[in-house]
Amino acid sequence: MSNSPITPEERFAMIVEELLSHPEVTPPSGKGFGSSGLRIRGKIFAMLSSKREFVVKLPKQRVNALIAAGAGQHFDPGHGRLMKEWLVVEPTSEAEWLLLAREAMEFVGSNSRNT
Repeated sequence: MSNSPITPEERFAMIVEELLSHPEVTPPSGKGFGSSGLRIRGKIFAMLSSKREFVVKLPKQRVNALIAAGAGQHFDPGHGRLMKEWLVVEPTSEAEWLLLAREAMEFVGSNSRNT
């Protein structure tokens, strides 16, 4: 049994495996922005960034509350514009990635019903 810490990729792979049981969730695919993203009805709700950070889409107020609690920060896709509905969780964070991913899946799933 190894004591080596789990990598962000391994941690995210476990989330993907867990959430693919949902009939409307599709696995990461493709290239470019969001290629590592889990989708519900075609819309990304959780991904691993190019910096190996876990990123989820949540309501702006929830993101702000999590940031205030020290659980993450706004996501910057690289052009200096923070995305207010996207939370970045550092690879070393103790935040529960699966719970955040489920919350993001519900948020994005409920919003995509009407689009």
